Amino acid sequence: MTDWHLHKKKWLYSCRRNTDFVPIVPEGERDLALAVVIAIMTFLASLTLGEVNFVHDSSHSWKSQISREATIQIRPTEGMNMEKTLNEAMLIIKSFSGVRDARIVSRSEMEHLLEPWLGSGFDIDALPVPRLIIVTLQKGVLPDFDGIRGALTQNIPSARFDNHKTWIDRFVSMAQGIIAVNIVIFLLVLIAMILSIIFATRGALSSNGHIIEVLYFIGADAGFIAHQFDFCFLRTGMKGAIFGGFCAIIMFFLTSTWLSYNMTTLEGNQMAALFGSFSMSWISYAEILVLIIFVSILTMLTSHYTVVRKLHEIDKKETDYF
Repeated sequence: MTDWHLHKKKWLYSCRRNTDFVPIVPEGERDLALAVVIAIMTFLASLTLGEVNFVHDSSHSWKSQISREATIQIRPTEGMNMEKTLNEAMLIIKSFSGVRDARIVSRSEMEHLLEPWLGSGFDIDALPVPRLIIVTLQKGVLPDFDGIRGALTQNIPSARFDNHKTWIDRFVSMAQGIIAVNIVIFLLVLIAMILSIIFATRGALSSNGHIIEVLYFIGADAGFIAHQFDFCFLRTGMKGAIFGGFCAIIMFFLTSTWLSYNMTTLEGNQMAALFGSFSMSWISYAEILVLIIFVSILTMLTSHYTVVRKLHEIDKKETDYF
């Protein structure tokens, strides 16, 4: 073994012991720009995950509430004793298994429901307004809906039983569509971030090409050079991911606080009735933490793959040249 080979081995060994000896990827404006891009992408991805969780929880709450209730609508006909008919329908519905309770919607409640359209002080008996019975179903027990409809139709021809299945199916389909769109957006954000990392890595390779050529000339392998890029891009990715995830957590917290503060207003009550309470659970925080770690590792792996592939191309060109 010649003195040149010994000197080369000692130099490489010292570089592996102290990676700061060879600043292959010096910090600069490119690192700051990439960190900002990663922060924005992580912020958008966190918002997408939060929306997916919010829609999933809201749809599950709506589905569980609607599926545990059914409605009997009795249209008034000529010569009908409405109160007697309502009591008869109550006896029929309570005779079926799976029905926990039934409640007649009172006249005052019906007037209150129609007040936004008809105003106050109207005579409900003068209008052909159907009366309602709210049926509460037992959890985990599926009643015989066809039997209920048949019994009501046979005894009360003007009665109509609705178990809200059509509305449940439509709402579930809508919620699944929103979740699918958000998942697609999440994947697009990740793809855009990967492309940004690839361009940044190629830019770092181009600007430091003379250093890489010297290392290749003295015998440094692709793994050693890629390791220098791994540490740099892992640090950059972690900075951006932490900042973006932290901004998303702050936004979720401020939104939850604002909604809680405005819960007494009409807009707040309507939003709570439609979507439920907006709050960040520990699962959402854990998902953002996992996303930060995932983005940091994804940044490092993308950079590593890009560097190794680029070095193999350089090595192949040199081999073909000689």
